Amino acid sequence: MGDIAKGVLGGAWTLLVGWILPTALNLAVFLLTVAPSLRDLGPLERLRGAGGLGTGLTLLTGALLLGLVANACQNALYRLLEGYLLWPARAFEAGCRRSRRSRAFLADRLTVLRLERRRAEQGPLRTEDEEELARLLADPRLARAAGRDRRRTAVQRGLLRERFARFPIADDQIAPTRLGNAIRRFEEYGWDRYRLDTQLLWNELTGCVPDQIRRQSELARASVDFFVALLSGHVVVALAAALALAAGDKPDRLALLGTLGVLAALVPVWYRSAVTATDEWAAAVRALVNTGRKPLAASLGLALPQTLAAERAMWTMVSRLSRIPYHERAAALDPYRAEPTTDPA
Repeated sequence: MGDIAKGVLGGAWTLLVGWILPTALNLAVFLLTVAPSLRDLGPLERLRGAGGLGTGLTLLTGALLLGLVANACQNALYRLLEGYLLWPARAFEAGCRRSRRSRAFLADRLTVLRLERRRAEQGPLRTEDEEELARLLADPRLARAAGRDRRRTAVQRGLLRERFARFPIADDQIAPTRLGNAIRRFEEYGWDRYRLDTQLLWNELTGCVPDQIRRQSELARASVDFFVALLSGHVVVALAAALALAAGDKPDRLALLGTLGVLAALVPVWYRSAVTATDEWAAAVRALVNTGRKPLAASLGLALPQTLAAERAMWTMVSRLSRIPYHERAAALDPYRAEPTTDPA
């Protein structure tokens, strides 16, 4: 029983929750609302003639197969939603500019709140702070937002900080979409803080951390996978409903129009839920990087330096020298070796 539990709580669980379950939900919506209007398709005709058990088995089998296909295509789905795949250059650049403006506006709102709170708690501000506050409030749009922010509770103001934290730190890492920024912020965390390229050394890093830390990252990603798979399936079902409405023989217009309306309304909801779910994923990746640096260095035969500056220099060489010849890389990393090594030649 212990082995069965480990198997269920292993990779199969993230696959089931992240991809198969939302696929089953979308398939059920398709069979209930769209399939009855598709009367000329042989497989659907045979499905309608099957009993309840046959329909259930078909739904289960279809969900498993389509869920596996969606899981295999997850990189493409993520890249599309992040703004990297199939985005024209102009749309990509426009999205990045919009994201930079949104981040700058949030930063200004938080600055106004911080300076006004400091003035309320500590008295008059320094001259430079008063000048900065006056400059910010001179913007009518920012002044209106600041008026609304003053009426917010402490919890609501904390939500503003959460929104700002979903952007990458470096300006050149900004992505054109909210989901792209929310994911990019923790993809760049290791490099920004330690100069550790986690994208390059991800497999080595996850192989060195304790199982609990790695498992937290997998479970946190499963939540994002769920919403990504759900909204992707909604788009497919909505397209099928539109095709059935346009080309079907006496389609059930009320059902198809209702399906289109509901799915169109839910897609942005699931997208926003996916963005919010990245918070837990980001926290898990930060924990993985912070706790995995030392065992990763040991696994590479290196000793983690005592100072952050020296550690950043070491990880810079590890990350950037991975594509140069071995003897050059070995010579550059010799000062960080955990113990003297000899050339195998």
